[in-house]
Amino acid sequence: MALVTADAWTALGRGASGERRARMERSPQWKDGHFENPEPIVNDTWGSVSTMFHPSPEVSPTQPLSPVAVGRQQFETPPATGLRVTWLGHSSMLIELDGHRILTDPMWSERASPLTWVGPRRWYAPPVALKDLPSIDAVVISHDHYDHLDHGTLVAMKDWKTTFIVPLGVGAHLEYWGIPKERITELDWWERTRVGALDIVCTPARHASGRTLFDKDATLWASYAFLGPTHRAYYSGDTGLFPAMKDIGDRLGPFDVTMIEVGQYHRTWPDWHIGPEQAVLAHRMLRGRALLPVHWALFSLAVHGWTEPVERVLAAAGNTQEKVIVPKPGQSIEPGATPSLDRWWPELPWVTAAQDPIVSSQMN
Repeated sequence: MALVTADAWTALGRGASGERRARMERSPQWKDGHFENPEPIVNDTWGSVSTMFHPSPEVSPTQPLSPVAVGRQQFETPPATGLRVTWLGHSSMLIELDGHRILTDPMWSERASPLTWVGPRRWYAPPVALKDLPSIDAVVISHDHYDHLDHGTLVAMKDWKTTFIVPLGVGAHLEYWGIPKERITELDWWERTRVGALDIVCTPARHASGRTLFDKDATLWASYAFLGPTHRAYYSGDTGLFPAMKDIGDRLGPFDVTMIEVGQYHRTWPDWHIGPEQAVLAHRMLRGRALLPVHWALFSLAVHGWTEPVERVLAAAGNTQEKVIVPKPGQSIEPGATPSLDRWWPELPWVTAAQDPIVSSQMN
């Protein structure tokens, strides 16, 4: 029991102190001892609790899912268009952009939890072993929730010769887990860093943070823009819809691909996660050319059917003629080409936007 407690304690991470904490407190996002969204998150607390007792019968796959097996050899040839994305499930992606490789929110553990025996369990093994990945120029973390900042994965990466880019305060977790301080770059919203010829900009998001009951919003959350000499890509992290998405598109777009979360939502907490239809709206606000839906098809973190997010995205995009790319986990795609992708998920009942609208607050 003591070993279990010790292992979980380490996975919880560590709070910021010293100059790291002082820098956080100078952030425009810091108020009254924690970070805040410009548009506060509004919840229907009782509705959120009660809905958990009525999950969709299709909340998880009933048949095993088989991702595309990924090998190091497929990355030996650069993408013909200069931009390639390999979706590894949920929010983990290997992005190859103008000769640079970025890995977002790497999640290789069995569970999104500080413990190995309880918590949301992944539906399939990682499409590629960490040791079989090509060299990575930057590992980018959006926030410190367990399905995005995974202790086991980060510890396995601690000796990588790469740059770890995180929002303010998250570097304290990484340093506690053994990642050298000089390899960690912490950014506030609208700050940027350079990796080779690539600019990585930490952009706003509308979400929250925390790994315990006592550290809510103690670290920042973010989205990211990746700006290369030729191509531009955007990753939303976890977010509700917010007005500054248009500012991101105006200042840093247009984007060749937007990778926006579409799953793990409910109408009682629409400011936490953007939902499928608002993801398509955000894609337009960001001036995106192709939308790659992420944050679905790996964990059950909400009560909707597991295929519902992508069905609703495709329905919404079909009404506006937006280009949506839905690769199978492990599949590499080049957004600039016209990929011919097969429908790889089963046809299951799903709830429409009219039946269960996801509408973020304060979006007049």
